[in-house]
Amino acid sequence: MLSSKPQEEVSCSRSNKKQIRTKLTDSICSRETRNMKSMVPLGLIVVATFALTSSRCFDSAKVFRVKPQNEKQVNFLKHLASIKQLDFWHPDSAFHIVTQMEVDFHVRAHQSRAVQTLMEQNEIQYEIVFNNLQEEIEKQFDGKRNFTGRYNYRKYNDWDKIAAWTVRIAKMYPKLVSRMQIGSTFEKRPMYLLKVGTERGRKKAIFMDCGIHAREWISPAFCQWFVKQATKTYGKDKIMTHLLDNLNFYILPVFNIDGYVWSWTQDRMWRKNRSKHSGTNCSGTDLNRNFAAAWGTTGFISDDPCDETYYGPAPESEDETKAVATFIRNHLSSIKAYLTIHAYSQMLIFPYGYTSQKAPNHAELMEVAKAAVKALSSLYGTKYKYGASASIIYPTSGSSDDWAYDQGIKYSFGFELRDKGKYGFLLPESMIKPTCMETMLAVKSIASYVLSHAL
Repeated sequence: MLSSKPQEEVSCSRSNKKQIRTKLTDSICSRETRNMKSMVPLGLIVVATFALTSSRCFDSAKVFRVKPQNEKQVNFLKHLASIKQLDFWHPDSAFHIVTQMEVDFHVRAHQSRAVQTLMEQNEIQYEIVFNNLQEEIEKQFDGKRNFTGRYNYRKYNDWDKIAAWTVRIAKMYPKLVSRMQIGSTFEKRPMYLLKVGTERGRKKAIFMDCGIHAREWISPAFCQWFVKQATKTYGKDKIMTHLLDNLNFYILPVFNIDGYVWSWTQDRMWRKNRSKHSGTNCSGTDLNRNFAAAWGTTGFISDDPCDETYYGPAPESEDETKAVATFIRNHLSSIKAYLTIHAYSQMLIFPYGYTSQKAPNHAELMEVAKAAVKALSSLYGTKYKYGASASIIYPTSGSSDDWAYDQGIKYSFGFELRDKGKYGFLLPESMIKPTCMETMLAVKSIASYVLSHAL
């Protein structure tokens, strides 16, 4: 089906492996014809607007949207995925496609004309969301420079910046923030967790992770924003002050660090981690299929390492999954809620994903989600769907929120942040602030309920 390893992609840059610190107004794909260098005067700090020295080029690649009207069209799209290399954005696999579902998928430049022809021959109506994916990748960055040297929460930050930020934020707010390492990634990068809250005896806790899928950049941006707002408004905002006095938040700014780095340096559309598998040239496991929650049994599951939804050789086979699961298991007595942040489609989901059976406290989870979505939409009117993931998205197994719930964490939620597909994974930097501000309201709503009701 779809290959995770784009062997035949055109190189965007093979000669210049240094990160470019200025906005490239022309195509990144032309970098191999220029050995561009960034000249930054002493004392002048420029925030990276796009540091992608990508070996994968998306020039003339397209993103299509279709809405199959009947089973014949559904079956055709599944067949199309079996003969062409389609990168599904929503849903994450052709096997999840059903009638009347909006389906977004990316097609490489050399196959786009053939895909269009096949869809037209089979009377599939389609919309071209992105006519040139490379241009949209570059437009994700607003191009504005930051001359103050201050950390910019309204921009997408690469892993090096985020890692350095975790040190600084803990030093700036030593009474509110502490940093710990909970493990290492496949490529041996340290996984840093921030504990946010006052030290006031035994407290309930909420675990929140961001960036389990590498290309969902708005997710890590939110975790950074949350920590910034929590520390900045403590003592000023009554709700946040009350929460931090009585709750601890365990924040994992980037879950899939190796994949996130890869999405900045090699392939902007990368989803999985970067683990290696014997017997194949394909890399990576979908970390959100790797948890021991009906692992490898429900929904579309893939044992092909080349697939985007490959679940790994065993539950918790991945270093990243094992690190998170071990930490949560060791802190089950205090962790009362689990929040995992994804993108895109504007949904707030909860267990189960691996069965259509309702969770024991389904009615309560519906009420908590309803209140959170109401709080979120109160700011800009953003519309969110909410409910059990198997019913409002599609069945999945091995997901982190189902696993957390099965561990006894009865308030387990997954956010799918903005948007509904206009930008998809390429949400512009100009939308970071409004997305994070509205999501903060939802998280505070859930946290307040957990504080009052969790045993």
